[in-house]
Amino acid sequence: MKIAIFTNNYLPNSFGVANSVESFRKEFEKMGHTVYIFAPHWPGHINENKNVFRYPSFDIKFKIRFPLAVPYSWKIRKILQKLDIDIIHSQHPNLLGSAAMRWAKKKGVPIIFTWHTRYDLYTGFVPFIPPKIAAGFMIKKAVNFANRVDAVIVPTDSVTSIIKKWGVKNNKIFPIATGVETEQLDNADGHMIREKYRIGDDETVLFSVSRFTAEKNMEFLFRSVIKILEKNRKVKFLVGADGYLRSEMEKLVAEKGVSRQVIFAGHLPDDAKKHYFAAADIFVFASKSETQGMVITEAMYMGLPIVAVSATGTNSLVLNKANGFLVQENEKEFSEAVEKLISDKELRQRFSETSKKIARENFTSGICARKMIDVYEKAIRKDV
Repeated sequence: MKIAIFTNNYLPNSFGVANSVESFRKEFEKMGHTVYIFAPHWPGHINENKNVFRYPSFDIKFKIRFPLAVPYSWKIRKILQKLDIDIIHSQHPNLLGSAAMRWAKKKGVPIIFTWHTRYDLYTGFVPFIPPKIAAGFMIKKAVNFANRVDAVIVPTDSVTSIIKKWGVKNNKIFPIATGVETEQLDNADGHMIREKYRIGDDETVLFSVSRFTAEKNMEFLFRSVIKILEKNRKVKFLVGADGYLRSEMEKLVAEKGVSRQVIFAGHLPDDAKKHYFAAADIFVFASKSETQGMVITEAMYMGLPIVAVSATGTNSLVLNKANGFLVQENEKEFSEAVEKLISDKELRQRFSETSKKIARENFTSGICARKMIDVYEKAIRKDV
């Protein structure tokens, strides 16, 4: 099968959509399929993959670096005219999503759309426009797009009811998560990380991977964890992330007198992340903006019990009181759930085994890629 993926977000960007596209690409190619990626030009980045084609872009740096694609290119047009394509998969409803829709019509092939984002919770990245207006526009655009495609992919089933409430009438909706890339997480050395940061064997490590941005609810997470650190000096909080709120969180932990217990590890490269998971005892997560939360499934694969705010995406992955605790956005409730796991090693172990079982049976990249190919094949046969 020859698959064309159009995405506004791709390497070297390390955010969720880029990682999702790359994960599926690798699995599809392992299965013998050909994958073409169409993405924005990223100044200074050299493509190692000959099947990655770049549209012109504006290199926008507002809170985060995010090149915006110009969805018209004579060079790309000539390339697409020559390519034999069986199916087009758009990761977005706008910019290169519009290009994907045009080319699906020109080629006479099915188009699939993955609804990755809670657009109502990401309006902070749209400058100069009031959040309510930005959210309304983005949701309306996505709904119209979803109603025109052959099938809609949602990363978790909890997203389906939300997009239907917003106006999606298309009944061809399939929940398919982005799978865990097992080769990136196997053979981890947590002892190395504990040595690096001088974490004792008798200390409990809380770990989180999440951008320091407002939509990730990082202030709530820090305030909840600080309550634990103030009471228990044998607990460390290891955070693998960066973002524009990092300095504020560093100031907060200093004000609360727990700086020695908080480790700001910065952005974690893919080949290093597994060691941090292995060094941890409990994974903590507070984002309410996820449609999946790929780090949740990675943490589960690595056998970590989870404490998270109950929200879209997360509550489709974590089984409350089975492999973790899903709590309301309440600092006291969150910290008490974490403290329960800190104090009960047997409960942690039980949750750990359940996390591994769920992830390895349902959320590996190979399993998820096969589900996606099944949808593609049905769309091509017009069976969806």
